[in-house]
Order: sequence, then C-alpha cells, then structure tokens
Amino acid sequence: MHFEEWLFVSSLLLLLSIFAWKVSSKLGIPALVLFLGIGMLAGSDGPGRIYFDDALTAQSVGVVALAFILFAAGLETQWKVVRPVLGGALSLSTIGVLLTAFVVAVFALIVFHVSFLEGLLLGAIISATDAAAVFSVLGARNLQLTGKLLPLLELESGTNDPMAVFLTIGMTRLLTSPHESVFGVIVLFVQQMGVGTILGVLIGWVAVWLINRLHLDVEGLYRVFTITLVLFTYGLTAILGGSGFLAVYLVGILLGNSPIQQVDRLSRFHDSLAWLMQIAMFLILGLLVFPSRLPAVVGSGLLITVVAVFLARPVSVLIALLPVKMSLREKLFVSWVGLRGAVPIVLATFPLLAGVSHASLLFDLVFFVVLASVLLQGTTVPLVAKWLGVVRPSLEQA
Repeated sequence: MHFEEWLFVSSLLLLLSIFAWKVSSKLGIPALVLFLGIGMLAGSDGPGRIYFDDALTAQSVGVVALAFILFAAGLETQWKVVRPVLGGALSLSTIGVLLTAFVVAVFALIVFHVSFLEGLLLGAIISATDAAAVFSVLGARNLQLTGKLLPLLELESGTNDPMAVFLTIGMTRLLTSPHESVFGVIVLFVQQMGVGTILGVLIGWVAVWLINRLHLDVEGLYRVFTITLVLFTYGLTAILGGSGFLAVYLVGILLGNSPIQQVDRLSRFHDSLAWLMQIAMFLILGLLVFPSRLPAVVGSGLLITVVAVFLARPVSVLIALLPVKMSLREKLFVSWVGLRGAVPIVLATFPLLAGVSHASLLFDLVFFVVLASVLLQGTTVPLVAKWLGVVRPSLEQA
C-alpha cells in the first residue's frame, strides 16, 4: 500500500471511530469495543484485508499513546479532590493489582495446569484497570457518584499501570531467563517505582518553572513544549530504568495543579490529543488481532473473565480497601468498575516479543478477556451504580 493510500485509509478509520463514539453513546456500548471492532474489520480477517502482524509497532504505538493519555489524566487530576483518596488508590494500584494477579494465577494453575509463573504472567497482564476505558465509560455515562468514588476510580486507573507493567516484565524475565531470580525482580520493582517517582516530581517542578519564565509569544509553542515534555519524561525515565508511565502521570499532576495561566488551554488540547491517541491505539491493536483465532479461546477466556470479574477483582478490592472508610456498596462498585482495556492488550505484546512459550495463544486469550470484560462491565456500570445506590439521589431522580 502506498503512502497516500495509508493516509486515506487512516483518515477513514479515524472518521469511522468518531461516528462509532456517537453510536456507542446511544446504544450504551463502550466506545472502545467499537474502536477495536473497526480495527478487526479492517484487518486481515475482515473485509478491509489490511494485513498487520507487527507486534513491536503495535506495542510502540500503545506505549506512546498510553503516555499521552496518562499525562492528560494527570492534567485533569485536582490534587485537593484526590488527596483524601490517595491511600486507597495507591493500595488498589499495588496490593490490589498483586492480589488480582495472584488469584488468577492460582486458578490457572488448578484449572489449566500451567506453571504458577505462567499463571502469574496472565494475571499480571489482566490485573490493571485501564485509564482510557474507565475515563471513557464514566465520562460517557456522566455518572454523579456518591462520596469519593469518582476521584478514587480515576486515580486508581491512572496509577496502577506501573505495577502491572512491572509484574508483566518481571514474570516475562523469570520465564525467559533461567538466571533471573526473584530478588532481581524485587530490585526491578524498587528501581522502576523509585526512579519513576523521583524523575516525575523533578521534571514536573522544572517544567512548571520553565513555563512560568518562558513567556512565549506564540501560544501554540506551549503545546509543542508539553508534547516534548511527555516524550522526554517517558524516554529519560525508561532509559534510567524507571516507570515512564508513573513519571508522565506525576508530571501531568504537577502541571495541572500549578498556578500557570496556560493550564486550562493545555488541558483542553491534551484532552483532544488523548482521544486521538486512544482511538489510534485501539485501532492498531484491533488490526493486530486475527479474529479467526478467537473461537479457540472462547471457553478458557470466559472462565478467566468470570474469575477476574467475580472473584479476583472483588477479593483484591475488599482487602486493599480494608483500612478505608467506605461502605460495602461503594467497595463493590469499585470492584465492578475494574474495566480492562488497551493496557492488557499492550502488555500481552511483551511476552510475545520476548518469545515466551505459547505467547501467541496468551495474546488471543487476553484480547478475548478484554472484550468480554468491557462488554459485561462497561455496559452495566449505570445499572450497577443505581442498584448499589451509589448515584447521587437528586440527579438519579432527575
């Protein structure tokens, strides 16, 4: 396909995705499902017949897209609002993710007779809730939730990616490198979180200082500056062995809560950019999937989905939020909004590229679990919220 044809096809897919968002809001179907569906229809097994099996390119696009999505989420995060739920969100992002992965691993060990490490790899990949999916569903439904549910869910979904990435990389190393030790994985965790936090805070402070002193005459250059900032932050942090996602999110929070005059305009710009990145990420991941291979994983995929949604996620949420003063109904709602999205699919490319045994089957399984999870949970969030009584009464009656 020539370059001009790629431009035409890409623009057509983006246009279809915009229409899909409109359709999704009317039908109550999460838009990300339709984005993935458009990618699958355009792929080699669909009528589009675009052959694409480059996992490295898909992973690279996914990583860059997630970095911009998390930065935009950080810009929108109001520190005064999320500070009271910081402890609960961090507990869900660390202990919750680890417990979810552990429960899935035990189930896979018993039912599928895989090794515990292989089960833990599967659990790690599907353990994180997806920021793009959560923001998309909650934003589309415009739910007004009681208490501190909304900031808790948004902060958790924005901070649990680093833990899931660490677990996925750690398990992949243990499976592919016979000389790798559990102690080395623990060191990796400390390094990723430590370097990511330190660089995120330092770069964020420097960025605020620079913006306040640059006094650029052209407003558009501030947008170029923040685009560069995202790429610089993620790239430098990753080179130094830290979590680029964590660093980018922290930089976004520091910029979004600073007194600089351009915050509102930058936030609107990066919201649009995040939408572009989200659509592009889902489309390319949809292209990467071969739908003809999905029927082979339907049975095991449904079992994993049931365990993840009805056992692993509730258990991890209830344990992680034990010290937090929330009602049982609110905790159950937090459990239900553990939406999977593009993050697990992107993470599934890591073992695929590392040459882990049965990685292709694992990728198809993860993709099916994401689709099943989003269709089950994403379409029922408003109903579950009303059933559990976590919608503000005045707006619920309206």
